[in-house]
Amino acid sequence: MKKNIKDALWNQFGATIDMFGDALNACPDELWNAPVWKNANLPAGFSDFWYVAYHTLFFLDFYLTGRVEGFNPPAPFDINELDPSGLLPERQYTKIELQSYLEFCRKKCHKVITSLTDEKAQQIYFFSWSKPGISYLELLLDNLRHVQEHGAQLSLFLGQQAGVSAHWVAKARDDEPAV
Repeated sequence: MKKNIKDALWNQFGATIDMFGDALNACPDELWNAPVWKNANLPAGFSDFWYVAYHTLFFLDFYLTGRVEGFNPPAPFDINELDPSGLLPERQYTKIELQSYLEFCRKKCHKVITSLTDEKAQQIYFFSWSKPGISYLELLLDNLRHVQEHGAQLSLFLGQQAGVSAHWVAKARDDEPAV
């Protein structure tokens, strides 16, 4: 895959992750377990700020892997988020834990994109909830949109509840994530 395409993909994916991280970092303690959506048709807890942030990071990590086999999120996280019955984690994750997961995912995303080949980009992946199959390149773009969607929701919530304003990030803040 051409370097300029990989650079553009990283700049936009990295910017999306950075904006999501800004929302995560800006959340005041008193809103950490507040519901982002009112009157949502979700069980209790599934719209809490921390859970929306965790869900986003979990699927960022999972879709970068591209398959269930071999997917192993870092501790303290597990794969229960993939359970079709819909399980909340056994406990609420802290902001520090999710900030660490964000940095892990950012580094993983950078590595995935910089090592992306044409063959890998064209590889077809199948998920029980996503039919028909999807190429890895399209999965990356779908993953970017997923992070962007939830980042925007969290930012809007923080703006409405705490007066925190989001700032546009035009491209990934660093060429490469900090080690």
